Amino acid sequence: MKILYGVVGEGMGHAIRSKVVIERLLSWGHEVEIVVSGRAHDYLKTRFEGVHRIWGLTMAMEDNRVSKLSTALEVIKGAATGWPENVRRYFEMTDGFEPDVVISDFETWSALYGHNNRLPVICLDNIQAVRRLKHPPEILRGRKSEWRLTKGIIKAKIPTADHYLIISFFEVPTKRDRTTLVPPILRPEILAAQPGEGDHVLVYQTSESFKELPEVLSQFDVPFRVYGLRRDLQAPVVEGNLTFCPFSEAGFIEDLASCRGVIASAGFTLIGEALHLGKPYLATPVRGQFEQIMNARYIEHLGYGLQDEDLDESTVRAFLNNLGTFRQNLEGYPRQDNEAMFEQLQAQLDKAVARV
Repeated sequence: MKILYGVVGEGMGHAIRSKVVIERLLSWGHEVEIVVSGRAHDYLKTRFEGVHRIWGLTMAMEDNRVSKLSTALEVIKGAATGWPENVRRYFEMTDGFEPDVVISDFETWSALYGHNNRLPVICLDNIQAVRRLKHPPEILRGRKSEWRLTKGIIKAKIPTADHYLIISFFEVPTKRDRTTLVPPILRPEILAAQPGEGDHVLVYQTSESFKELPEVLSQFDVPFRVYGLRRDLQAPVVEGNLTFCPFSEAGFIEDLASCRGVIASAGFTLIGEALHLGKPYLATPVRGQFEQIMNARYIEHLGYGLQDEDLDESTVRAFLNNLGTFRQNLEGYPRQDNEAMFEQLQAQLDKAVARV
């Protein structure tokens, strides 16, 4: 089967998990062409053949918040060259590859290509959880206007699909048909990691709005290993109880597997990896980005950790004081090895074959 696989370029989590899925599709004997935007293109280009760069929407951030004005300006600027490039890619794909089915990880171009060519379209992402699942009142309280707006944006970005495989670390009922929940997709390095309990807490923050965070963390008699706040490091820098680390995939996974807990943004991929390894999580969602707010609220709602958009001293203290309770709650977290997701994906591909 020929598969067109679209990957949204906003954030690296989509590319990391798409790599896992694409590797399995290739092992099943399928032929896969990939369309992807942003930084995710460079990540996948070094790992697969048949990777095509397209233009995609990017969100501009200011003070850990989505800036609507800056984002709009980025869209206008990118569209001037991006849309013509996407049109060119469309005709190249039409003349050459001729896919049988489309899989979209929240990527619009591939989904539209599928609709325009009457192909089966399978959505495989976590974002659709916002509009296709029944959320308890605690998750939506005080945020219903943001929830409704986000649902509209998601609907506009991916108008429809033949089936939605929603990746989720929480289990709630679906409210629409053609929708199946599947566990988080984990890279092999996480599945192979042996969780332990060291003394340190892992911190991953890249937003400049958290530049005062080191001062907050220095008040505690706890070692913190900090990633993201100093991006130009070539070697670890120790300042009191803080170790600022240069990014290393292997080093980060080792620190994640051996930490007492995680303080990080509410991005879906890291949350799924941390919970799989049994790590309590203090989430700092991006303000104005409802999907991250939803993730953070579910962490607190399920008793796996806490959430705080500002990350002040009292929240960090509460998190550290309750690590034992959070770890106990995480003992019931259902750990998976990707096979349940692949079974569902294979079932949808079988349906696509029957339709074609």
